[in-house]
Amino acid sequence: MIILVDMDDTIEQLLKAWVNGVNEKYGRCVSCDEIVSWDVSAAFPGLTHEQVYEIPMKPGFWKTVEPIEDAPEVLSRLIASGNEVYIVTATPYESIFEKMSEVLFKCFPFLSWDQVIVTSRKQLIRGDVLIDDGIHNLEGGQYKKFLMTAPHNIHFDAEAHGMIRVRSWKEIEQVIERLAAD
Repeated sequence: MIILVDMDDTIEQLLKAWVNGVNEKYGRCVSCDEIVSWDVSAAFPGLTHEQVYEIPMKPGFWKTVEPIEDAPEVLSRLIASGNEVYIVTATPYESIFEKMSEVLFKCFPFLSWDQVIVTSRKQLIRGDVLIDDGIHNLEGGQYKKFLMTAPHNIHFDAEAHGMIRVRSWKEIEQVIERLAAD
C-alpha cells in the first residue's frame, strides 16, 4: 500500500510550537484549542498576519517541534510490514531544510529525502491513502482520505465528505491494517 502522510500536525506538533512561540514573543496566553480556523492569526486579535506567520520562519523554530505521540513507531511498523510511506508536505522553501533536518530526519530517522514530496497540490500525488489535518488537501484526491483531528477541523463532518476521521496514530494503524486485510 502507498501511504501518503502530511507532516505538520499529522506526524509532528507544529501548532503547539507555533502557538507557544507567538505567546512567548507577544505575551499572549492562547491555547491550541482556540485555533479553530486554518488561519492561525485569527486567534491572535491585535497581531498582524505577518507577526503570527513569521514565528515558524525564524531560525531555530523547528528545534522546538516534537513528534505526535506514536507517529514514529507506527510509521516504522507500517514500512516494516511492506508499505511505501511518503511524507507529502506543503512546506515553504525558506524553512524546508531546517524542518527536515531538525524534525523529520531526527524524529523519523528511518525516512529519507527519497520519501519526501513537497507540493501545495496534494491531489496531484497518487497513493492509496492520504493522512492529513487539512480538509482542503483531502478534497478531490484519488485516495482513501484520513482526516487527522485538529482544533481547526473538529466540527467538520468527515464522514459526510468521504473521509475517515482519525484521532491517533494507533487508530491510523488499526484502520490501515483493516484496509490491507480487505
